[in-house]
Amino acid sequence: MERPQKMPKVAKVKNKAPAEVQITAEQLLREAKERDLEILPPPPKQKISDPAELADYQQRKRKTFEDNLRKNRMVVSHWIKYAQWEESQKEIQRARSIWERALDNEHRNITIWLKYAEMEMKNKQVNHARNLWDRAVTIMPRVNQFWYKYTYMEEMLENVAGARQVFERWMEWQPEEQAWQTYVNFELRYKEIDRARAIYERFVYVHPDVKNWIKFARFEESHGFIHGARRVFERAVEFFGDDYIDERLFIAFARFEEGQKEHDRARVIYKYALDHLPKDKTQELYKAYTIHEKKYGDRAGIEDVIVSKRKFQYEQEVASNPQNYDAWFDYLRLIEGEGDVEVIRETYERAISNVPPANEKNYWRRYIYLWINYALYEELETEDVERTRQIYKTCLELIPHKKFTFSKIWLMYAHFEIRCKDLAKARKTLGMAIGMCPRDKLFRGYIELEIQLREFDRCRLLYEKFLEFGPENCVTWMKFAELENLLGDTDRARGIYELAIQQPRLDMPELLWKAYIDFEVGQAEYELARQLYEKLLERTQHVKVWMSYAKFELTSQLGDEEDSEMNVRLARRVYERANDTLRQLQDKESRVLLLEAWRDFERESGDQESLEKVMEKMPRRVKKRQKIISDTGVEEGWEEVFDYIFPEDEMARPNLKLLAAAKMWKKQKETVDDNITSEEESNKEKQAEDKLGDEDISMKILSQENVSERSNNSDVPNEG
Repeated sequence: MERPQKMPKVAKVKNKAPAEVQITAEQLLREAKERDLEILPPPPKQKISDPAELADYQQRKRKTFEDNLRKNRMVVSHWIKYAQWEESQKEIQRARSIWERALDNEHRNITIWLKYAEMEMKNKQVNHARNLWDRAVTIMPRVNQFWYKYTYMEEMLENVAGARQVFERWMEWQPEEQAWQTYVNFELRYKEIDRARAIYERFVYVHPDVKNWIKFARFEESHGFIHGARRVFERAVEFFGDDYIDERLFIAFARFEEGQKEHDRARVIYKYALDHLPKDKTQELYKAYTIHEKKYGDRAGIEDVIVSKRKFQYEQEVASNPQNYDAWFDYLRLIEGEGDVEVIRETYERAISNVPPANEKNYWRRYIYLWINYALYEELETEDVERTRQIYKTCLELIPHKKFTFSKIWLMYAHFEIRCKDLAKARKTLGMAIGMCPRDKLFRGYIELEIQLREFDRCRLLYEKFLEFGPENCVTWMKFAELENLLGDTDRARGIYELAIQQPRLDMPELLWKAYIDFEVGQAEYELARQLYEKLLERTQHVKVWMSYAKFELTSQLGDEEDSEMNVRLARRVYERANDTLRQLQDKESRVLLLEAWRDFERESGDQESLEKVMEKMPRRVKKRQKIISDTGVEEGWEEVFDYIFPEDEMARPNLKLLAAAKMWKKQKETVDDNITSEEESNKEKQAEDKLGDEDISMKILSQENVSERSNNSDVPNEG
């Protein structure tokens, strides 16, 4: 019978309290590192005492390496370790054999070639290393590391000719830019300036970049060949041409000339670059040109640079948004300052070619001024009459006259033809404008032209056409009558005014009536003017008409003292009529204005008695509260308004105050009765206090009666 397996004893922790000093895992690891607890001691070195033991050791190592290679020949580290171990054993031939085997296995591995050549050079096997580098660059000529190592080795061996030969072989493959720079630096180390220049000549054509041409020019400049450097820059400009030019080349060229104190040359270079480079590739060029001119230029040169820069900015704006006519205006103003006619015309043609996208007048308002400025420039600056006429005609053909037109263009074209002494063409132009698109401005301009020419019969015909086109235009009627009055035909002018006031619809009738009345007053026809006022009052009862009528009566027929008194009486009569009329119309605001004007009139022209009569009519201003009702009919609160109470209205309603006082007394009486009833019901159970309660009620009654008496004695405002 087997014994039951015993469970291992678990150590009991007697003290479970935390230690005073807590030890962290980090602290344990740090102590182990400090004491080197986990570092194993190195294996004992094997001491080889005789050749047999050495041969045995080498055989075992070689067998291990060979086994590793047999397992996986593609692991490069096995070959490298094997060859380096043989090298450490001074077995150069064996190591070379291993390297060759490695190359046979993978001949395009760069590391194997580098390690192999490093072994040969370390052991001073120069010819072997040279042969090895030769094989490497032949097999892989695009690996620049081989060429760098090869040339460096030849230079260290002071085989300058051999190194140069290697460089030449390398350059035949047209390597990267750094390889050419290395070749140049190699020649410069041996003071071979001509050879370095020849290398640069080939370099800039193999790698035709702007920075390489600049390097070439700086090379010439650094060695004192100023003309050679300038020639390099010139050749670079010719080489790239206008299609592939870069602003960096011109900036470097100009700074080179600036360094040689050739500021005129630098300025010419900047200007040439700005003329031939695209505008979007000259930002740095403008900055450099501006700095140069600020240092060495005069005021004109600085302004020229600024103008060029602004032209570039405007070109960018109009290119991004061709319908930005404000930018075109600024650009054209700048171009006109230079005075080049062909450039100005070309810019104007570019500007007017950007027709607004929609046939709406708002879009055309700014655009049409481009045509106006173009025509004025051709007429005033270049004095090309035919070209100006063609601009006007083209503009008029372009405008969609059926939808909208611009009277300014028609009138400017007509005035231009008059300046050219061709009156018939000007009249024909304006007649065509009125026929195609009649406008008030066109009629007025045509009439003004004929007035200046003293062709009054034509003016009458034009006014008749104008009134047929717009009979509601009061200004036209007034101007027509004014013309006839100036010509001395008073009856004709009066007839025009009569026709005008009979029109069913007028835009400003008050101006027309005033002009008609002023016309009659100017003719001293006071009775006719009075009749006009009466006619006008039949149509409107406006307070200003009454005030004007009264003023007219006061100032008409001023003569001796009797006439003055008559005028005062007539004016007072007008004020009385106006007051009665406005009183019937219930127009309180107008009535107040009239009474104030009447009061001022009586102060100036009347006596004390008449003034007191007017003052008795002056209203009293009171404040009232009224409901605010919205559009939907909802009450939104109360507001305070001012109202006027006229004494005449109060006298017409004498019982108003009495009725208001009676109503107030009745309301107060009902309030007192309610208070007495509620007091008696609440005091039925308190008989001991009945006497005191009765005394309080009697006191309230007495106070309410006193209030009602005071309210009856005060003025009660009109309730409207």
